[in-house]
Amino acid sequence: MTENRNSLIVAATVSEASFKAERDQALEMLAGFGRRGRRVTLAADKAYDEREFVKTLRRLRVTPHVAQYEKRRSAIDRRTTRHAGYEISHRKRRRIEKVFGWLKEYAGMRRMRHRGRLRVGWMFVLSAAAYNLVRMPRLAAQAA
Repeated sequence: MTENRNSLIVAATVSEASFKAERDQALEMLAGFGRRGRRVTLAADKAYDEREFVKTLRRLRVTPHVAQYEKRRSAIDRRTTRHAGYEISHRKRRRIEKVFGWLKEYAGMRRMRHRGRLRVGWMFVLSAAAYNLVRMPRLAAQAA
């Protein structure tokens, strides 16, 4: 999970692959973010456009900026899509792909050298921290 403003990784986790694994992990990572006074938004692709997931996000005080699925009825309605922030979130949503590209290219995440969920999770979180450390001097230079 990254934040939109600076593309820094704010949460990273590894799970076993399943149909709902990404959504379940997103809810687990978001559980603490919605309680800090300000509302949090989540930009995500069409795979996250499910009624139960969106309902849970709203319960956690997270605004779902999820891409709408056109082939069936979307769980995202006008109360979300009418705001300018929805469009901005979708433009910035591409930044997560750059993070994954960096992790694969420079941090060795293309092919794992370890086996097991704990070891892979440790390597993934370490690589995410390395990404943030590499990114921070560039952000500091831009701010100056």
